[in-house]
Amino acid sequence: MAHSLDLVFSALGDPTRRAILSMLLEDDMAVTDVAEPFEMSLAAISKHLRVLTAAGLIQQERRGRVTWCKLQPDSLRGASIWMQSFGQFEAVELDAFELFLARQLGDGPDAPTGA
Repeated sequence: MAHSLDLVFSALGDPTRRAILSMLLEDDMAVTDVAEPFEMSLAAISKHLRVLTAAGLIQQERRGRVTWCKLQPDSLRGASIWMQSFGQFEAVELDAFELFLARQLGDGPDAPTGA
């Protein structure tokens, strides 16, 4: 499982690949349609698609002369479960934390005064 998580998070670490996944949320797309909005070569987009395929995030299928890309949303399940395990911790209230630090460091309004 650790290896597949590494592949998924590595794939998600690139903004172009995240944009491609967002596009595929709507429907399956031909590789040329995926490449259209990006200012990069078709070869560069193909490399991004290979990374997404290796991570299991998309599936590529040849239909005649056209290669189609399809989102594989179930492949995100492991990453989602892993991230949800961190949800058990309460979010830090930043204003209260800043006030606490100021008091501890002697910069705040309620800071202890030395004698």
